[in-house]
This record gives sequence, C-alpha cells and structure tokens, in this order.
Amino acid sequence: MPFTPLHMGPALLLKAVAERRFSLFAFGCAQILMDIEPLLGLIRHAPILHGRTHTLVWALPIGLAAALLARLLRGLVLRRWNREVGHYRLRWLSVPVSGSWGMLLWGGLLGSYSHLLLDGLMHGDIQPLWPLSAGNPFYGWISIATLQAVCLWSGGLGVGLWLVRSWCRR
Repeated sequence: MPFTPLHMGPALLLKAVAERRFSLFAFGCAQILMDIEPLLGLIRHAPILHGRTHTLVWALPIGLAAALLARLLRGLVLRRWNREVGHYRLRWLSVPVSGSWGMLLWGGLLGSYSHLLLDGLMHGDIQPLWPLSAGNPFYGWISIATLQAVCLWSGGLGVGLWLVRSWCRR
C-alpha cells in the first residue's frame, strides 16, 4: 500500500457508520506510526521494509500510542478544522472536539491492526504472526488492484455518507 492514504478508505466508511464510537483521527495517527519503520527502511535502502512493527505483537503498543497521540493533538487539529469550515460558511461540516478514551482506543487499535492486515495482503516481507510463525498467511489473498479498489471505494462511500449525514443534521 502506498503510505497511509489508501488505508484511510475503510476508516472513512467506518467513521460514517460508527460516528462517535470511533476516532478517525486516532486511526490516522496509527497509520502514520505504523509506516515510520518502512519509511526509515526506504531511506536506508533496507532489504526488508516491514519488520517487527508489522506484527500482531507490536500493533498493540502502536495502537495505544496512536490513541495517546490523538488525545494530545486532536483538540488542536479539530479546532483548526472547525475554524476553516466556519470561515467558508460550512459550519455543518464542523466536528466535535471532545471525545472519549474509548473512541480513541478503538481508532488507534483498529488503525494499527487493520494496517497490519492491509499491508499483509500486499507485501510479502511482512511476518504478522512473529514470533510464532515466519510466514505471511495473508499475502496474495486478493490482487493489489482489488485491494486498492476496495480502499478507494470504501473511502468514497464513507465520505459520501458523512456528507449526507452532516447535511441532514444542519
């Protein structure tokens, strides 16, 4: 998967459905944290880009760190978003700045574990079950084109549902 954006497609659909029970912001933080190791691998020309951070073991602390990071940054980012949509007279697109730890944890953990699954479907160098298994049971289940299409379509559907829901609430 190219860095992070396509991973957000399924999250946008989930946010449209789950609304205040799921933090899209924490999910996005998890995507970025998960992709730090591959980014460093690209910079260093490492033969394996997806190492230990792309395992079930490490997805847990990364998801928790994403929830904490989201808790620290969410207010700053969402207040800016709300100012911008207000400036353009689109207040119906504003989002609540407050949120519970539960929604942040769901967002962070779903973010890290879904990242692991989506990357596992696409990249052969991932060992998601390490240290129990050195293989990747997810690799090649579906084609890369299908995986990318699912991510793009779910993102478009999620944005569409969110816009309709926001418009109807105004």
